[in-house]
Amino acid sequence: MKAVIYCRVSTEKDEQASSIERQREELISLAATSNIEVIDIIEEKQSGYEIERPGIFKMLDLFTAGEADCLLIQDETRLGRGNTKIALFHHLQKLEVRVYTLNQQGEFQLSESDDMVLRIVGIVEEYQRKIHNMKIKRGMRRAIAGGYDPSKNLSNQQAAPGRERIEFPIEEVVRLRNNKLTFHEISSVLRGMGFAVSKATVHRRYQEYVSLETDDTSR
Repeated sequence: MKAVIYCRVSTEKDEQASSIERQREELISLAATSNIEVIDIIEEKQSGYEIERPGIFKMLDLFTAGEADCLLIQDETRLGRGNTKIALFHHLQKLEVRVYTLNQQGEFQLSESDDMVLRIVGIVEEYQRKIHNMKIKRGMRRAIAGGYDPSKNLSNQQAAPGRERIEFPIEEVVRLRNNKLTFHEISSVLRGMGFAVSKATVHRRYQEYVSLETDDTSR
């Protein structure tokens, strides 16, 4: 296995500096005893409640690119706290990344309550995808009823085949847009989450979503 070591403290205080050094040394030792190859060591001094951390994006990029397949941390709180912790563990599960901790001296086991929350998140996410797809299909049916002929888009399909539609969580785009992020910033966040998507695609899909929502409201 190839691992990323992630160390985090919340402040710049001297005692925290010694803590991050201790985390690094002990995790390197854990990797050695577990026959795990360390490809990168990431250290950060930021709050665990903050999800927008450069080190987190770097870590996720390595996993998404397939350069590593496991994560070594001191304990679950080093990865994050509160909702941030749940969100990151959920994303790591989707990437099939194994997590090892010093506290458990091996592969990390979620608590019963955290495991239940992640199962609920997965179910909700699946239903959100279904609802989104239903809205698109309903919008297409209305367009056809209004005279739109989809076969016109298929007439030259062999001459110029389109690319496969990229799927990503449009609800997250809407939330970030409501928080005043630009489409460039939103596409960067999505890429950090493992979705290879451009600013133009994010903008176009957002406009589609807003248009569908507007249609539903006016009916």
